[in-house]
Amino acid sequence: RLEKMFNTKRSHLCIGLDFDLDKMIVPNVKDLHSLESFIKDVIDSTIDLCAAYKPNFAFYEKHGPSGMKLLENIVSHINKRSIVIADAKRGDIGNTCINYAKSIFGYYDFDAITISPYMGSDSITPFIEDSKKGVYLLCLTSNKSAIDFQYKFSDNSYLYEDVANLAVSLNNNNIGLVVGATKKEEIRKIREIAPSLTWLVPGIGAQGGDLEESVTISNTGLGSGIINVSRGIIYAGKQSLDDICNAAIDYNKQINQFLDYNE
Repeated sequence: RLEKMFNTKRSHLCIGLDFDLDKMIVPNVKDLHSLESFIKDVIDSTIDLCAAYKPNFAFYEKHGPSGMKLLENIVSHINKRSIVIADAKRGDIGNTCINYAKSIFGYYDFDAITISPYMGSDSITPFIEDSKKGVYLLCLTSNKSAIDFQYKFSDNSYLYEDVANLAVSLNNNNIGLVVGATKKEEIRKIREIAPSLTWLVPGIGAQGGDLEESVTISNTGLGSGIINVSRGIIYAGKQSLDDICNAAIDYNKQINQFLDYNE
């Protein structure tokens, strides 16, 4: 389904729907009701440019039940027109993850989820039992403090290498990796370990990740990469629909110039 989105839309762009009312400068967006209407307009104006959307749960959970209802409505509005990734970063013991999977994939009907793999394979397997649903393991993240753990040695390999190897061993064509765009020296090594896994690549735009490196390496050989942009699109210009749509068009063009999509 993801590959079909890539080919049909000629796009590897993912838009992070991480809207924060405190950062909205659009005059008529003042509460969750008006925010929902605005987000739906954003989706409708970018749907043809966007292979995937990725709402981060934190921006919705903080509003309690109303925020989670908004999240539910967003997934329903997208209605399979693009892949929808739950940026929830779940990770717990197996029995707990069974229920997380039922929530994310069953109730909310997301297509994929980001998860923390650091409790081992039993925290991963409940999410990959349904081959129609996808999982992205946090492998090498774009934040500065990733070095606290992800660069520690384990049996003469870095922890992020262990995560990549585990993903390969468990893969049933529905496991991918989160690989931050800000770590351009390490991403080549990860692609060598996991040559065919799909990547979800954050860190472009506000975090300063290298777009060309991220696109070309993540889409090497049998592998493919989804390039996520959040703040660089949803807060573009004066946050008008035109500004947001134009930012999406621009990022899509920038990505495609490294993918031979442009004619």
